[in-house]
Amino acid sequence: MDQNLSRKSPTEKMKTGQDGEDVAVKFLTDKGLTILHRNWRMWHKEVDIIARDGDEIVFVEVKTRRVEPVHATDVITQSKMKNLIAAASAYITMNKVSLDCRFDVIILTGRAGKYSINYIPNAFRQYLR
Repeated sequence: MDQNLSRKSPTEKMKTGQDGEDVAVKFLTDKGLTILHRNWRMWHKEVDIIARDGDEIVFVEVKTRRVEPVHATDVITQSKMKNLIAAASAYITMNKVSLDCRFDVIILTGRAGKYSINYIPNAFRQYLR
C-alpha cells in the first residue's frame, strides 16, 4: 500500500484518485488530446484514461501523491505496466483499433487544487521493445 495514502479511508483514496484523474483529463484536453474513455476496465485490469492524440491512441496511468516520488518507477511497477499493456491490448482488439499506441504517465503531487504535474509521454517505450 502506498505510504502517502495509507492513513486515508478507502473512500478518501477514491476521492483523491478521482480528483487527480479530473486534473489529468483537463491537462490532456488542454494539450489537445481527445478523451475517449475514463476508467476503462477489462476483467480486473483498468486503464485510467484512454485518449486520442492525432494518429495515436494514448493509454494514460494517473497517480496522485502527496509527496513527489523519486522516479516514475516508484509508482508504476513492472506488474502495473504488464496489466496496462494487457488491458490496452484487449481494448485494441475489442475496438479494432489500427492506430499506433503509446503509454503515458501523469504523476500529480500535492493536494486538491494545488497539484504539480509531472507528465511522462511514452513512459513505457523502453519496456515494449
